[in-house]
Amino acid sequence: MTAPAPTPNHPGFFQYFPGEYRWSAAIEGLLGAAAAGGAELGEVDRVAGRLRSHLGDDDRWFEEWAAMADHVRGLARKAERAGHPLTAAGAYLRACLYAQYGERFRTPKDRRALAVYRRSVESFHRFAELSDGPPIECVEIPFERGSLPAYLVHAHTKGRRRPPVVVFFDGLDVTKEIQYAIAAPELARRGMSVLLVDGPGNGEAIRFRRQVLRHDTESYGSAALDSLEGRRDVDASRAAVMAISLGGYYAPRIASMEPRYRACVAWGAIWDYHATWKRRIEAAFCTDLSVPGHHIEWVLGAKSLHDALRRLEPFRLDGVVQRMRCPFLLLHGEDDRQVPLADARALYRACGSRDKTLRIFTRAEGGAQHCQRDNRALGVSTIADWLQEKLA
Repeated sequence: MTAPAPTPNHPGFFQYFPGEYRWSAAIEGLLGAAAAGGAELGEVDRVAGRLRSHLGDDDRWFEEWAAMADHVRGLARKAERAGHPLTAAGAYLRACLYAQYGERFRTPKDRRALAVYRRSVESFHRFAELSDGPPIECVEIPFERGSLPAYLVHAHTKGRRRPPVVVFFDGLDVTKEIQYAIAAPELARRGMSVLLVDGPGNGEAIRFRRQVLRHDTESYGSAALDSLEGRRDVDASRAAVMAISLGGYYAPRIASMEPRYRACVAWGAIWDYHATWKRRIEAAFCTDLSVPGHHIEWVLGAKSLHDALRRLEPFRLDGVVQRMRCPFLLLHGEDDRQVPLADARALYRACGSRDKTLRIFTRAEGGAQHCQRDNRALGVSTIADWLQEKLA
């Protein structure tokens, strides 16, 4: 029997699984990556259709997406053997994102989850080698006693002078590979190189290097810029910092504490992250979240929710963003169900930059959901055009 077509359960927000915010948000994220080749509607729909009768079963979610990633990776290898590198590149990118969107709800990370994630990174590396898009270089950013994994996506410079560079950090539960598909090609098309970084608490940094989330984001924001200053193929004196979702805390703090950055983009607002999670915990997680509630314990290396809240105490921007002096762009959706619009207004008012813009996306125009998940193109183009102007 054919399942009924999904319908939105409130204005302006398509939910593939009505009433299941977290899973629906993940599907929207994948579909938003399709423009960069990170997903194929038919493949996404095939997996999501099998999951409709298993709502909330994160183990089933993981297994279905891992299976699709393996299938598409097989297509990539077949295309390679047949001498079709571009077909293979596209399949490797999709395999990477399917695996990572499937793995993100599985915490703590067991051996199976880590194996799936490792294959996803290997798939992205193969995509980078075969793609005819902007060149992608795997780099390591020296940081404290180790390093942070990153990709440098090179700009379409067309023989001009060294291009400006955008340092793009993750959020709470996204990765540098996902970030590539979200925005990097559009920035590169506009003549900007992009350094995609898995900071502490994100991607490979936490899974394979045990670097947990920390509040002093300027420590690794400065390290990223240090690594760029020694390069001859980017202009580190024209560097911007941006980040998405929880990155609405990362990027403003970095720009406020590290004056070498020439511009800052917060793709989604964060004001007091401790208060945000305190509300969620007190509501027994009966709120809209993009991850399971226990994810916060894992990324912080906390022993309990009480310990997690203690570690989140310094994740506040009041008293910090008043120091910002570079141009600042803050994007937020009026119907963001994860972070209230009031937090965006508070951040905007407190920011010390004289050149600051708060861009609120409405239900009528689209992009009103968290980080413009419901219309990613609006958010991406707004950011890319603004950065092109500020770094020109």
